[in-house]
Amino acid sequence: MTDVARLAGVSHQTVSRVLNNHPNVREQTRLRVQAAIKELDYRPNRAARALVTGKTQLIGVVAQNSTLYGPASLLSAFEEAAGKAGFAVSVRRVTVLDRDSIAAAVERHRDQRVAGIVVIAPNGSAADALADVPAGVPLVTVDGDPDRPTPLVTVDQAAGAFEATTHLLQAGHQTVWHVSGPTDWFDAAGRAQGWRRALEAANAEVPPLVTADWSAASGHRAGQMLARMPEVTAVFCSNDHLALGLLLALSERGRRVPHDVSVIGFDDVPEAAYYIPPLTTVRPDFAAVARETLGLLLEQLSDGETARPRRAIAPVLVTRASVAPPA
Repeated sequence: MTDVARLAGVSHQTVSRVLNNHPNVREQTRLRVQAAIKELDYRPNRAARALVTGKTQLIGVVAQNSTLYGPASLLSAFEEAAGKAGFAVSVRRVTVLDRDSIAAAVERHRDQRVAGIVVIAPNGSAADALADVPAGVPLVTVDGDPDRPTPLVTVDQAAGAFEATTHLLQAGHQTVWHVSGPTDWFDAAGRAQGWRRALEAANAEVPPLVTADWSAASGHRAGQMLARMPEVTAVFCSNDHLALGLLLALSERGRRVPHDVSVIGFDDVPEAAYYIPPLTTVRPDFAAVARETLGLLLEQLSDGETARPRRAIAPVLVTRASVAPPA
């Protein structure tokens, strides 16, 4: 760093500010320092920095060992956002989302001297473990419990479900049935809440909730029941995989989509545009969730921010061919 400062004609402290992306550096000076860094092929000694500060340029993430589209997309988006900010990401995947597994993963991250921790905590058991994290540890939860005091960033599940349900009602359907995800997941609970609120706002009948898991097979089982009910003309599914299973069940019973039944999903998986018919769905902005999560974490790292904000990122409705007025 001293060699870089000498070549650039600046102080050691200025080089440090440039390396840490500090805003109080003139752009001309920043460019001169960056040119010196490139010419000398300088690489900061991360190990030495960790010894001095007690922290690394490493962010720990705790996530479920799952291929579910939502959590996997969130994790990928966060890794990209952190990399652009100069941080590496260490991921601890847990098989079971229970208190002991989450707590153990958090402790392993702390042993690594990570700068901060992000926990993707989609259900109550995972959220309970956060009560064991010592005060002062920079921590942000994603899709966690909105009633807990830790900083939280989430997709606005209720808003997305409200928009999807309202879209079906505005197409002319008298009511909308809902195939829900697991009831102990905050995502599923928020989507069910938004569905119910939209029906109540329109003075429409609220049908019984059809509970399922997140899989296409579960959607197919729910669809086998709904397909036998002629009064069902519109269904909002808690994710696109449930909608995929529902579409098959409806087809097997000779009920056409959207002529006989309109269907909307949630997540906008890459294949949704190629379902038969192409699926209307709700698209979360995972990149925005990742950026907000990183921003909250960096605020805590830079100034010890102790506020407990909750940030909800609104999704958008993507309209395709699976919705039509009732026959």
